[in-house]
Amino acid sequence: MEALLGKVLLLGVLASLAMTIAGLVWQAIAPEHGEFERTVAGVNLYQFILESVRALAAGELRPSLMIDLGITIMLLTPYARVLASMVYFAFVDRNPKYTVFTGFVLGVLTYSLFLR
Repeated sequence: MEALLGKVLLLGVLASLAMTIAGLVWQAIAPEHGEFERTVAGVNLYQFILESVRALAAGELRPSLMIDLGITIMLLTPYARVLASMVYFAFVDRNPKYTVFTGFVLGVLTYSLFLR
């Protein structure tokens, strides 16, 4: 289980790093896309993701969007880890106590990332 969770974290961090670096390099190579100005105060992760996906669907590929996607991946990485842990405890290990504890942590993360 630790190997799987380690891979989830490693892949999330590497994907986030790749997206962020790609956005920064693109900005350095093609500065005509403007400066990075982003205000996220009062925006939860769901709204942040939705805004990024809408811009991507509209074909507005730009360096700041690449960085936004990198940040999104970084924020979702621990969420994916906790979700994988809960699935493991519920269906593989069949440990109700750890399933409930992990479910509580997942609930707190869900509230703080998507509903607040």
